[in-house]
Amino acid sequence: MFQEGLFRGKKILVTGGGSGLGRAMAEKFLALGAEIAICGRRKSVCDEAAEAMMAVHGGVVKTYGIDIRDAAAVDAMVEEIFSTGPLTGLVNNAAGNFISRTEDLSSRGFDAVANIVMHGTFYVTQAVGKRWIRDGRPGSVVSITVTWTRNGGPFVVPSAMSKSAVQAMTMSLASEWGRYGIRLNAIAPGEIPTEGMSKRLNPGEEPGGRTKARNPQGRVGTLEELQNLATFLMSDGCTWLSGETIVMDGAEALATGGNFYELRGWGDAEWKAARESIEGQNAKDRANRE
Repeated sequence: MFQEGLFRGKKILVTGGGSGLGRAMAEKFLALGAEIAICGRRKSVCDEAAEAMMAVHGGVVKTYGIDIRDAAAVDAMVEEIFSTGPLTGLVNNAAGNFISRTEDLSSRGFDAVANIVMHGTFYVTQAVGKRWIRDGRPGSVVSITVTWTRNGGPFVVPSAMSKSAVQAMTMSLASEWGRYGIRLNAIAPGEIPTEGMSKRLNPGEEPGGRTKARNPQGRVGTLEELQNLATFLMSDGCTWLSGETIVMDGAEALATGGNFYELRGWGDAEWKAARESIEGQNAKDRANRE
């Protein structure tokens, strides 16, 4: 649906771009002619993704292994990226989330989500934005949020709080930075099954099963749909669009009132099984990083 070469001459950074939603968006931008930078905590994952994308589409994909919770490391990465030519776009995709009864949360568990989603997103956005302002360049930021910023998220309170902060940042900086030609928008997608998301938010369940049962359209979202919406927001097709969060979920949040509320019926046994499943996935991820 987009013309060939739409992003020729553009340079876009995608955080959490080595897998899942981030990789899908990065690949679409690459296919449309952009130079891409992707970052993630596991550089090896980003390297593999970059090689696979370039094998299909050609072009340039540069990779960075970084923890966006480290503000100094973020600033150094962005400085390195700008040293070979300025960014024109940023996708804030890196995130963390898991289901838990809030009374069972540790401060470490809360911080694991809040430090990535709220702090990390701000660090990257500020590092990029201040260079655009310094150099007198326009730019476009697209952040991935969640549908439950509008009506709360039981059992995912750290995410609900942190993603709400990202939505507030989107509105606030759209107002503050608009005079510099910088615009910010956000996408709040419904369920688009990916490995990491499914194992932490739907442990032990068929990926997408719960959504298919209650969604007005009877299905989950697709990566292609996310790619197309992100491409439109990142493009110059409507540069007067700024400060908005677009929900893409087949009207599920409107129809059901939110996510995860049905988990109120779980007892100790179900929460114990979910916690063990999530901890097992976390241990696997740590082993892969080492």
